[in-house]
Amino acid sequence: MNTRANTPAPPPGMLVTGHFHRGPRYATYREHGTRDWLLVHTVRGRGRFGHGPGEWVTQPGDWVLVRPGVRHDYGTAPHPGLWELGWAHFIPRPAWLPWLDWPEVAPGIFRLALRDHEFAPRLRRRLREVIRLNAGPSRQHEGLALNALEEILLWCDLANPRRETAGLDSRIRRSLEFICEHFAEPLTVARLAAHGGLSPSRFAHLFRTQTGETPQRYLELQRLNRARQLLEFTQEPVAAIARAVGFENPFYFTLRFKRHGGVSPRAWRQRRRPDGPWPAPLRPAPAAARTPGAPA
Repeated sequence: MNTRANTPAPPPGMLVTGHFHRGPRYATYREHGTRDWLLVHTVRGRGRFGHGPGEWVTQPGDWVLVRPGVRHDYGTAPHPGLWELGWAHFIPRPAWLPWLDWPEVAPGIFRLALRDHEFAPRLRRRLREVIRLNAGPSRQHEGLALNALEEILLWCDLANPRRETAGLDSRIRRSLEFICEHFAEPLTVARLAAHGGLSPSRFAHLFRTQTGETPQRYLELQRLNRARQLLEFTQEPVAAIARAVGFENPFYFTLRFKRHGGVSPRAWRQRRRPDGPWPAPLRPAPAAARTPGAPA
């Protein structure tokens, strides 16, 4: 299949998707690009993207973004002469735009190489879901597909080397997820370390190095932030909320809440805000504060 300059752009709309198996003759050329963004994922084989100085070749596991108005000159690479790809033309929601700041390999062409990344299987599954939903019979097919595409862009943003979170050790990332899912349970450093496959001392050191916080403080912040939500949006007694977020002793819960929020839980519920600022959601320490590639 060989398409040249007069190839029409995809029909207007928020989302157009597809999954191709293409041979050596496949090529697409649009001198002025399109008015939407193009996302291409190489599943097997290799594709090529032409640009001013030459061309760039994708590998399996690569995710490519092409900005609106950028020339579309892409197709199957000569070797091995086949290209399996999933693709989506989309108009981003305004909130998505910061997530599209990927490393640029050519003017207007961006890439994330995620073949061996821990997120790779999840991303492949979600792209298949985007394509399936967008072709489905539901009257909400495009909205559902856009939500799945949004999830892809969010996970890609986490893996983006331009983001501070990209440098997190996968064991620490899994521990953060585990804490957020199980913060109401009794969690010790030993249990968290075992979940990440590390010794307690190594885990505590690596956690502090990569996030700027101790595991105990991170856990406490998750519990207290959840307590703040429950105080604001439910009428549950303070003692019940304390137990629900992992504090067995309501008095100790009140002390910790007041330390971080500036007022007691009851005062928070009445006033809806503390005297001082509530701690912002924890973010990893700046890259300069971490030790990249620290040995396990």
